[in-house]
This record gives sequence, C-alpha cells and structure tokens, in this order.
Amino acid sequence: MTAAAGRPPSRLGRDLRAAILVGVALGAVILASLFVVRQLFIAVVAASVLVATWEVVGALRRGGGIQVALIPALVGGQAMLWLSWPFGVTGVISAAAVTMLVCLLWRMRQGPDGYLRDVSASLFTVAYVPFFAAFACMLVLPSDGAGRVLTWMLCVVASDVGGFAAGVVAGRHPMAPTISPKKSWEGFAGSLVGGMVAGALCVDLLLRGHWWLGVPLGAVLVAVATAGDLIESLIKRDVGIKDMGSLLPGHGGLMDRMDSLLPTAVVSWLLLTLFVPTA
Repeated sequence: MTAAAGRPPSRLGRDLRAAILVGVALGAVILASLFVVRQLFIAVVAASVLVATWEVVGALRRGGGIQVALIPALVGGQAMLWLSWPFGVTGVISAAAVTMLVCLLWRMRQGPDGYLRDVSASLFTVAYVPFFAAFACMLVLPSDGAGRVLTWMLCVVASDVGGFAAGVVAGRHPMAPTISPKKSWEGFAGSLVGGMVAGALCVDLLLRGHWWLGVPLGAVLVAVATAGDLIESLIKRDVGIKDMGSLLPGHGGLMDRMDSLLPTAVVSWLLLTLFVPTA
C-alpha cells in the first residue's frame, strides 16, 4: 500500500510496516533452513541469487541499455553456489573462472559494438551477485555453520536497525550527500554500536569464541555493509533507477535487500575462518 492509499511512508522513504513484515518473513525462511538441515540454506541462497541476478540484469538493460550475458550468469552463478558444498573455495573459484570465460565468448556473437561495455557488466554481475553469495554458502559448511551464518546476518541486521534508529532520532550530518542523502554520520555511529554489540554476543554465545573478537568483527562488517549500500546507490544513480526491482513491498527488489549482505558475506567468511576455529 502506498502513501496515497492512506499509509504514510517512513521518514526514510519506505513503507516501514511492509518492510518489517517482509524482513520477518525472510528471516523465518532463513532460520527454518538453518535449523532443519543447515545445507538447505544453500538452496535459499541459490534461489535468492537467481532473482537478484535477474534484477541486476534487468536494471542495467532498462537504465543503460547494457546487455549482460544472462544465461551464463544464471547457470554459472548456480554452479558457484552448489560446488561450494563439496569442493569449497576450489569449487567456487573454478566455477567463477569458467563462467567469466563463457561470458566473454557469449557476447562475441553480437560483434564489436559495445562489446567491452557489455562484457564488463557481465563480469561485474557475476562477481557482485553469485560469487559474493558463494561465501555465504561456505559459511554454513562447518559443523557450527548455522552459528556462523547467524553471526554474519545478525551483525548486518543490527547495523541496519542501529543506523535507522540513530539516523531518525539524531541524523544531522550527511555521510555521502551526492550518493545517498539520507545516510548520516549519526546513523553510522548507531550502526557501529549495534554491529559491535551483536558481534560480541554472537561470537560468545553462538560460536563459543572470545567475545572481544566480535567487537572488531562487528565494526568491520558495519563498515563493509555501509559501503555495500553506497555502492548499490551509485549503481542505481548511474543507470537512473530508484530500485533494482519491485518484488518485495517496502523494500524494492530482492537485490535492494542484498546490497549489504553480499560484500559482508565475503568479509565474514574471511574473518571467521581466520579468527574463530571450527567447532
């Protein structure tokens, strides 16, 4: 329902009630996958990546007339995700390399006009969506994988909630006015507090690690999540669109919800692999 239909949008420009309901529904699906059979989480990621890749390809076509190699991106993206389960990093990197090569060859059929533009967008799409998402799949593979996935996601959610609350209450100083005018330094401070608290609690309670390791983990994830938001804002401004899609009420497209999750999945896997031994 829109503001014109009687429900005013939130101060941040979204239907807050719809956004919360969608967020809760998505969270329930993820929790169910983790606690029934944790490898089902890979299926949730795979389905999300299909939709998000489709949205990115459509947004680039609508906004910039850019032709991404859709079929190689979709098929290769699924290969990256599913090969992460038996083969880990080797499977992900091998599938990514083959997918990128196919993207280069796929575009040759249409000749040289716009070739570099289109293949660059294809390689960007493959890296930005399925390759980054494959690190989320690798998070769930260890025996304590459910805890690792929850640590990653709860830090990002706490960052969003802390930033929203602080930005609405005290936001005065824009962080990047030419990119995302509604982001403020006060909101970023709220994100840092939320992310660091969530990181400390998750590392201690879910991963049985040293709680203090969760503090820098949370801070780094907040910084990366914020950068992810700004990167997608730059992409949308560059091609002249408001949202990547319209699938989720109050959120825009699915990709509009994954902008901070994708880069933080990479960093979460790296940091948790380095500093928190597997159970």
